[in-house]
Amino acid sequence: MSKTLEHQESQKNNSLVPIIIIAGLFFIFGFVTWINGALIPFMKTINELTDAQSYLVASASYISFVVMALPASYIIGKVGYKKGMSFGLALMGIGALVFIPAAEARTYWVFLTGIFIQGLGMTLLQTASNPYITILGPMESAAKRIAIMGIANKIAGALGSLIFGAILLSGIDEIQEQLKTVSFDEKTTLLNEMADSVVMPYIIMAVVLFILAVLITKAPLPHVEAEDVDEEDTDGVVVVKKTSVFQFPHLWLGVLALFLYVGVEVIAGDTIISYGLSLGMPGEEAKSFTLMTLFAMVGTYLLGVFLIPKYISQVLALKVSAILGILFAICVLSTTGFTSVLFVAALGISNALVWPAIWPLALNGMGKFTKTASALLIMAISGGAIIPPLYGALVDSKKEVLLAEGLAESVATATAATSGYWILIPCYVFILFFAVYGHKVGLKKT
Repeated sequence: MSKTLEHQESQKNNSLVPIIIIAGLFFIFGFVTWINGALIPFMKTINELTDAQSYLVASASYISFVVMALPASYIIGKVGYKKGMSFGLALMGIGALVFIPAAEARTYWVFLTGIFIQGLGMTLLQTASNPYITILGPMESAAKRIAIMGIANKIAGALGSLIFGAILLSGIDEIQEQLKTVSFDEKTTLLNEMADSVVMPYIIMAVVLFILAVLITKAPLPHVEAEDVDEEDTDGVVVVKKTSVFQFPHLWLGVLALFLYVGVEVIAGDTIISYGLSLGMPGEEAKSFTLMTLFAMVGTYLLGVFLIPKYISQVLALKVSAILGILFAICVLSTTGFTSVLFVAALGISNALVWPAIWPLALNGMGKFTKTASALLIMAISGGAIIPPLYGALVDSKKEVLLAEGLAESVATATAATSGYWILIPCYVFILFFAVYGHKVGLKKT
């Protein structure tokens, strides 16, 4: 065996344990993130909210990435990746505990505060784990490693959605019917009992997160840093050295692409249950719809692990994903009933490889700016805070117009919920632009 092959085999073996550990972290924030699909209709019921107000659940979670990303980059620069991950887990545990007083008071802003604090912890965790797994091995296979992380993330999301859907949404149809006929005091009692159902799950979640925060400090994670990249002339003499993160236009285009991507991913995962309910489907059936989106993503991740980079490049995977996203969005708008729900779930296929592909393309050539660039990319997760509420606002607005035109409420609700998905199309169009051209802007041609 040549020295080169021996080095590659040694690097692969040395990376196995860290990859497994980081996959465990992706499992954790996948579990916490994807329970939002169940939390949104749950919060809408217990706090008597509009569609737009209910999607503030997603906003509270994802806006934290704007607030915490740059501080997270600073913290990680001071304490390192491992301690940064530990701090993130502990902060998520604190956020879980806030759900206890929130449930007791049945006050929406307190619930949102707990979700926001958990989001701060996830920001710290993601700011550490995403660049770590990206630079843990060769850049050309980074999408493959991130796809493995995605499998762990979405399997956890499926479990979280299934477990919390069963806990929070069981019997929701009957409760909603009762709320229409009972007295004010009886309504208050019903809603308080429903709110209390989140207490024990979040206590268990907090305990697990605190334990993991301690254990991660003992984990065998090697120190890694991205290589600095200089531009050279034909004689190999360095002629340009980047001095600012603002000198990398491909990064900023990647940040915008990721912002839009997270928005469409959250819409695909977090609206599908509410969408099914708006179409008149029973809660017992609709509560499992998020699983379809997640299974679609996991299947596509598995394809990515097999295909990238041996058979297809990260760039080609991103192009195909964007095109599929546009097509599936058009199909959602063009169909009705369960078929339309299936196309919302199919968005999981188009979304799966976008995150794994954008990260290495955006971090390409960042060198010493990798931590700052990673923080900016993490800030882009705030797309999940902005775009889903826009979808909710579009639905509310369209519903008001249709009701004013005299349509029955059930018809207006279903039609408005479907029409809101047009917001996906321009998002996927920009992602396609980044895949075709944007990721190369400002980089030295080779």
